[in-house]
Amino acid sequence: MILLVLLASVLIAIVTIYQYDEQTKDYNIKRFGRKEEATKQDIEIELKRKTTYPVNTENLSKIFQDRIYEISAVHKLTITMYDMNGNLLKSSKPIAFEKVDKTPLSEQTVNELANSSNHEILKANIVGNITYQSSYSYINDPKFKRIGILELQIAQDNREQKTEFREFMLRLILVYLLMLVLAIVLAYFLSSYITRSIQTISEKIKETSLNKRNEKITLESASTEINNLVAAYNNMIDQLEDSAVKLAQSEREQAWKEMAKQVAHEIKNPLTPMRLSVQSFMRKFDAQDPDIKEKVAEYSQTLIQQIDVMSSIASAFSDFAKMPTQRRENLDVVDVVKHALDIFNKEYVHFFPQEKSIAANLDKTQLVRIVTNLVKNASQAVEEEKHPRIEVKVSSEDRNVKITVSDNGKGISEANKKLIFEPKFTTKSSGMGLGLSIIKNIIKAYKGDISFISKESIGTVFTVILPKE
Repeated sequence: MILLVLLASVLIAIVTIYQYDEQTKDYNIKRFGRKEEATKQDIEIELKRKTTYPVNTENLSKIFQDRIYEISAVHKLTITMYDMNGNLLKSSKPIAFEKVDKTPLSEQTVNELANSSNHEILKANIVGNITYQSSYSYINDPKFKRIGILELQIAQDNREQKTEFREFMLRLILVYLLMLVLAIVLAYFLSSYITRSIQTISEKIKETSLNKRNEKITLESASTEINNLVAAYNNMIDQLEDSAVKLAQSEREQAWKEMAKQVAHEIKNPLTPMRLSVQSFMRKFDAQDPDIKEKVAEYSQTLIQQIDVMSSIASAFSDFAKMPTQRRENLDVVDVVKHALDIFNKEYVHFFPQEKSIAANLDKTQLVRIVTNLVKNASQAVEEEKHPRIEVKVSSEDRNVKITVSDNGKGISEANKKLIFEPKFTTKSSGMGLGLSIIKNIIKAYKGDISFISKESIGTVFTVILPKE
């Protein structure tokens, strides 16, 4: 809008200046034409009157001796008469000036007049702010014989017109400056009105999430286009909620299916040796066998071991399915971690507390579980190393506790890094792949964070951040 107003102002100014010049030129030409025609008529009338002098070239100065001044004064222009060769005969200019300026008409002008189709030529000369317009034509006697050359000259002083034009342009500029200011103000409020609605829509779109209920947009006053956009967004929110419900239901069904498959698979593993043990016991059972008690005891021990395996499987899936209840207490993290590492009776496990004690409000059982799980994974990663080394560090960072567990094991491949916290994912021949998933859920419950850095054949570093409060 501002650009259009500015461009319109410039174009109108250019057109106005051009139009003024054209109108001024046209006005001066027409005004001079009227004066020229009237002057020629007076000269023609004068030549047709009966005079004491014959009407010829030599007598022109005598015929118009005094009359030339009267005609010049009436029409307010300068009259000059030349013979056919361009020599000065008579002029309405003052006598003193006539004595100074008796220059004959140039040969070029005489030739131009002779070659002109209408036997008339016009010339203009600008001196300062004054424009001198001159016309050259022939003077004819009553029998239409050429007896001389007539020069009519008028001085056009346009200073007053230019002053009026400058005043007009000044007013025009002031008007357009006012229009420009109004355009800027209008553009500001209009853009603010439009962008305010768009900003509201933008904020709502940024807040849109599949995992929560999204609010619809309600605008009290907006343009038709913005209202159409809002209606489309609200319609999308309705569809998104339907899709979220369907997706959640599908995810739950898929999760139960996967969980059922995993439970069935894990339970089948101990059931197979139990079945074989029962079948073998049935074939070999002999009540009279003197070693029957030892065989029954051995058979019972086998069943108990497999039942314990099934019980551990059930417990693991139960822990993964529900978040253990937090029992927060004020404890010394350094002391708890140190005692948690006592069960790993390995020389390559090293503990480096950065402070003597770090107080935090955490669940002791869950903290021990986090540490033991990470150290256990690290121990399995360094099993094939000639010089295994595991380092556990505990430090305090502002309002958080930082625990790092590093090893020089085989590391994690790039393909497995994205899956490391996924349930059921494991690179070991035994285990159910729920350990890291469970401790990640525990850490999330504390609004903490767990991350890792790993390079194959170099090692892995797990970092756990837990808030003290």
